[in-house]
Amino acid sequence: MLINNTDFIKLPLFIKGKVRNVYDLGNELLIVVTDRISAFDVVFSELIPNKGKVLNSISAFWFDYTKDVIGNHVITTDVSKYPAGLSQFREELEGRSMLVKKIEMVPAECIVRGYLEGSGLKEYQQTGSICGIKLPAGLRQGDRLPEPIFTPSTKESEGHDINVSYEVLCEKIGSELADKLKTASINLYKKASKHAESVGLILADTKFEFGMSDGELVVGDEMFTPDSSRFWAMDEYQPGRAQKSFDKQYLREYLESLTWDKQPPAPALPEEVIRKTEAKYIEAYEKITGQKF
Repeated sequence: MLINNTDFIKLPLFIKGKVRNVYDLGNELLIVVTDRISAFDVVFSELIPNKGKVLNSISAFWFDYTKDVIGNHVITTDVSKYPAGLSQFREELEGRSMLVKKIEMVPAECIVRGYLEGSGLKEYQQTGSICGIKLPAGLRQGDRLPEPIFTPSTKESEGHDINVSYEVLCEKIGSELADKLKTASINLYKKASKHAESVGLILADTKFEFGMSDGELVVGDEMFTPDSSRFWAMDEYQPGRAQKSFDKQYLREYLESLTWDKQPPAPALPEEVIRKTEAKYIEAYEKITGQKF
């Protein structure tokens, strides 16, 4: 079953993201992960089979795995325990949804980089730094950094988020909260990296979102999914080039080969690209969780 629209849920829509539809249940939210896919901030009309279930299941795995590092917003992923008559939609919601606490989100995207890639690589090539953090000279694409670095960005309601220095983040949200975000982000990255390496994956970088619940900082949104993280195959890792990855990089590389200006409307995705993208997501799930999808 492919899910795009979730109009069958007759509850107030809290927010509609590129991939997630979130519903308001008062003190709780229902997050439904659709099979939509976006790249370069553009949502495609084609759906990727099983993508929503993979993303939701990977997040659920990591929320549970890291709960000793910091609390999170998850209440349950068991559809039979959902309120407001939602359990009648078991078939549609099973595996692709979670009931979570409504938390007050901190207006920052918390990015941790352990390796040099993406926008961090571009910035390093221009300035020798990332978000004001000076790095050793001569690093290549894909090189491991001396230690994981915290490179936050602002949360923009439209368009791209903007990378900022830690000092700017302190000015925006206060140094005490900024320090808590940095510490939690680095600790989460280190724990997940260790697990990833044990299953033959490199966690190159990732991003988190945090919020406040009853005065406590908790992690929310999604965690260590192929949409929010770069996972590389350890056995094929070779700095100085792009790595074999288990994220949207395959789709991005296909799109880079087209004469598309990265503005809507999105180009149509061939069947082969859809199938290969689905396979990447499922392979990521199976490697990370050790479970057959």
